[in-house]
Amino acid sequence: MNWTVYILECGDQSLYTGITNDLEARISAHESGKGAKYTKGRGPFRLVYREKHKSRSAASKRETEIKSLSRNEKLRLLKSR
Repeated sequence: MNWTVYILECGDQSLYTGITNDLEARISAHESGKGAKYTKGRGPFRLVYREKHKSRSAASKRETEIKSLSRNEKLRLLKSR
């Protein structure tokens, strides 16, 4: 099963990082207010980054790495893709 690490830009220009094995369904959950607590009421959302991983473990490790970055570091990551 493939896992995806993704970054959404929220309507307030904040960045949300998460993982999923079904990106379309997860974005729909965020849009309907049933995703993460953080994204509730922060739409609309724009997918600005994604990378695939072969395991949940690898995706979780990468998610943690990305979440530890500063906003400016995350923006550089987005521009590098």
